[in-house]
Amino acid sequence: MFEYLEPDATGASNRSPAHGSNPQPRQERVRHMLYGSLAGIDRTIKILHALGYADPNDWSDPMPVPPSGAGATDQPNQWMVIMTKILLIE
Repeated sequence: MFEYLEPDATGASNRSPAHGSNPQPRQERVRHMLYGSLAGIDRTIKILHALGYADPNDWSDPMPVPPSGAGATDQPNQWMVIMTKILLIE
């Protein structure tokens, strides 16, 4: 389904160009949303930072998630944060 590209030592993709062409990468915005408890969101942000994917300051401030309906108690104390990441797509 997805093709994951790993850069080589020079920073170029390890995939050979198709039909001798050299396509230029394009920028694409991807929005990440995390929903959960404050502790769960905080831990996830720290894991993504440790993996080198996103800086903790890239995320929005936590926002409370309103209940999904009148009298809803399915998951109390739910929060969300949002981050927009700009990726290069080849």
